[in-house]
Amino acid sequence: MTDVSPTALRGAVDLSALRNRPAAPAPGTAQTSTPSPSLVMDVTDDTFPQILELSRSVPVVIDLWAEWCGPCKQLSPILEAVVTELSGRLVLAKVDVDANPQLAQAFRAQSIPMVVALVGGQPVPLFTGAVPEQQVREVFAQLLQLAAQNGVTGSVDVSGDGNAADGEPVDAPLPPLHAEAYEAIEAGDYARAVVAYEKALAENPRDEDARAGLGQVRLLDRVQHLDLQSARAAAAAGPLDIEAQFAVADLDIAGGHVDDAFGRLLDLFGALPADDRSAVRERLLELFGLIGDADPRVLRARGRLASLLF
Repeated sequence: MTDVSPTALRGAVDLSALRNRPAAPAPGTAQTSTPSPSLVMDVTDDTFPQILELSRSVPVVIDLWAEWCGPCKQLSPILEAVVTELSGRLVLAKVDVDANPQLAQAFRAQSIPMVVALVGGQPVPLFTGAVPEQQVREVFAQLLQLAAQNGVTGSVDVSGDGNAADGEPVDAPLPPLHAEAYEAIEAGDYARAVVAYEKALAENPRDEDARAGLGQVRLLDRVQHLDLQSARAAAAAGPLDIEAQFAVADLDIAGGHVDDAFGRLLDLFGALPADDRSAVRERLLELFGLIGDADPRVLRARGRLASLLF
């Protein structure tokens, strides 16, 4: 897997205890190492290792729910509908937390519904609580872009009734400009990837995959030559130096320290004269889009930004 993602695959949960568990075979059948997935499936503590392995080819969305959970019953049909529309590019794995306490503990499911993803065997936090369908679509678009940048670009070949046709992941071809961007990312040429994604957005302003990818490669382009110690020293020496604060915030986002990055920029925004704030606001909005509007860290930061504006 190519490690090019700045904002996910951060090991937010520890799945090591479940990774090597032998999956329990169905009665009267031989155990196999390769699952035959449909787009939506129920997953247990015992069958989870198969899903973990599947995520190396196809991104897997994990829906942690319970029968007694009212918001779960609102969210689950939305997840199923959006995953089905994506025609095998994502797989939805449903986990009943009451029946599968080990998975609930592994994902630290303190409240439900909770939705996470697996990409290349690594967990990616998505959101908690019932969110609107449009936000689900946006988050899934970002997830697909993240997966593509980490080399997980397969899909599940399914028949018209939603069952697996042969159970084998197949490669889903990327649109030409997306493929060009991905090749540039693989080569470490982030500036060329930015151009490719900008062209894709010019052709289709509603291309959420391109929008998410553009935010990520812009960040990568900015941080690739930064030195963390030097950047922090410059930011400490110039608390109102916008570019110095931007550099540390970018490095924090790239390292997964999202709240630290938002807090730094919001502190800067509040300390600057009104005429100097626009660049900081624009950078915050760009980073909000990169992390995802449904993310609770973004929601908190948006609330604080609103209070500073008004």
